[in-house]
Amino acid sequence: MEGTPVTVESVREVGPDTVALELETPAEFDALPGQFVLVRAEPDGVDEELARHYTLSSPSVGDTFEITVGIDPDGDLSPWLADLDSGTTIHIDGPFGNITYEGDQNVVAIAGGPGVGPAISIAEAAHAAGQNAVVIYQDDAPAHRERLDVLEDDGAPVTIVEDDADDELVAAIEGHLDEGQVYAFGFAEFVTLVSETIEEAGGDSDEALIENFG
Repeated sequence: MEGTPVTVESVREVGPDTVALELETPAEFDALPGQFVLVRAEPDGVDEELARHYTLSSPSVGDTFEITVGIDPDGDLSPWLADLDSGTTIHIDGPFGNITYEGDQNVVAIAGGPGVGPAISIAEAAHAAGQNAVVIYQDDAPAHRERLDVLEDDGAPVTIVEDDADDELVAAIEGHLDEGQVYAFGFAEFVTLVSETIEEAGGDSDEALIENFG
């Protein structure tokens, strides 16, 4: 098995069909919010190593760090990860990625579906650094509601819209576009809509930090 072995400290449900894995931080692992790791595993009954990318969903890396996993019932890796026991070993490579947050500016974090993991990590990191944070999140079954509620209670504007509410998403983006560095995470159709909205609102989508999940 390639990669660095890490221990699974805990697996907890954070939303419908969504879990967060808290992983032991290996030596010399230094990651910033927005970066991702490659998870490697050999689930029982699978004849080959499986590997998937997951973006960090914790605002910092100390003794442990977190990734958020959306569970595909028909998938070959995510259901296995969701059922892991504490103390299990998996392997990772990374961190990877040039989209990062270093605590030095206000942020507008926009998430579609699984993009909520990195978006909330960046928003929490900004808040912890004394910066302002906005979260805009599109999903019919939102994850990390408790963390979003804490941010909102602390004064961060949080907007959650349903999957078919693109007009509400566009209005939220337009209403907060000038309030910080824009980050966006999600699948291709979602981030394309975000880019188009920025341009139509008079902004420059090239200045936004956008991660397309494919």
